[in-house]
Amino acid sequence: MVGRGERLVRVQDGTLRELGQTFVQWRQWASWECAAVARSARRALTGSGPERDTAVQALKAAAAALIAWALAGWWWNAPMAMLAPWTALFLVQSTVYRSLKSALQQFLVVVVGTLLAAGAGALTGNTMSAMLIALPVTMLFGSYARFGTQGLNAPTAALFVLVYGTYSGFDILHRFLETLLGAAIGLAVNALVLPPVHSRSVRHLRGRLPEESAALLHTVADGLDEGDMGQEDAEAWHDRARRLTDRVTDLRTARRWSEESYRFNPGHRLRRSAPLPPAADWDYTWDRITNHLEAITRTLAETAVNRSGEAALPGPAPRIVAELLRAAGDVCGLDDTLEGSDSTGKDADEEAARRTRDRREALRRAYAAETELTSVFRERGDALQDALAAVTADTIRLLGDLSTVAGRDPEDGTDEEAGARHGDNAEAGGAGARE
Repeated sequence: MVGRGERLVRVQDGTLRELGQTFVQWRQWASWECAAVARSARRALTGSGPERDTAVQALKAAAAALIAWALAGWWWNAPMAMLAPWTALFLVQSTVYRSLKSALQQFLVVVVGTLLAAGAGALTGNTMSAMLIALPVTMLFGSYARFGTQGLNAPTAALFVLVYGTYSGFDILHRFLETLLGAAIGLAVNALVLPPVHSRSVRHLRGRLPEESAALLHTVADGLDEGDMGQEDAEAWHDRARRLTDRVTDLRTARRWSEESYRFNPGHRLRRSAPLPPAADWDYTWDRITNHLEAITRTLAETAVNRSGEAALPGPAPRIVAELLRAAGDVCGLDDTLEGSDSTGKDADEEAARRTRDRREALRRAYAAETELTSVFRERGDALQDALAAVTADTIRLLGDLSTVAGRDPEDGTDEEAGARHGDNAEAGGAGARE
């Protein structure tokens, strides 16, 4: 009995400890959530951003519902007045195009759901029997992919008709009119009152991508220059490069969102003017650049794994690659980033000219290091030639795309030198393949 009592006490103590740990975890979670909500509220009040956009859209939806109820319920005294604010509330969407699309979808499914329910009710004269007929059909109809989330309004409308027993033509007409009124109010409020335009994310990501690429290139260059590149460092670089490719995917998603926000948006000119997002050609160039960075860091990571404790690259190659990548990082960091400067007029022109000169100077330094690197590659014939060939080929491709970003100067090289580089690229790629 004593042993059993001791076991019971230990079980109780363990349970109490688990409950205490659970309470602490829940308290931490509640604290984090409250802090996050406070931060979001502060950002919404103090500056523009996604938090303020969300707050504005929520207040617009509430205002649209109030206006719809004031017209349908208070002034018109319509028998189905609830449908007007209910429809208006859900049609203040994140873009005007989405509001218009949702309005058309919702009106269509409401019409079909109402007519099916009214027909089933008139045919059977019994609410339960009418539900057995109408609900399966409206659920199947609403699940059609073209209706999206609005498809659930078909069975909802059918339930309203059957539960309230309003089958007459007068009641059905009122349902349609009040739904149309709510849709018109929701669409008008969204389009004319601070119409949503989502170009901020495109500009933000467009600025972050060159900055993060430059930071990665400088970090890799510092690691190679100091000669202490280890397996963990190389794998961390490769992980950062993979995240850069995710940035490009996020940028494309943000661009599609931005383009949608301008469609059927008659009121975006009523808002405070905002710069248009940059051209889409920029995305494709940086997609290739991030792929080259991923390839370079992958080669360094694989070499570090295969030759643990030994030099990843032969002789002077680490120093040369470091110079090349540092100069390439300077080109990335000097890429124009829209609102990167507060200068205007003549000062803005001088700032742009200075950045152009600095980019081209950095590009010349990168090409000089690349020429030296290809010379080292031609002189090598040992076991490290495969890694050197891969790095040489990847850096040549990287500089080719950075030339598009920086704008090549006529003094940057002659056609013969450009052809020699292409030949070195082919030679490096062929050597890598042979190895």
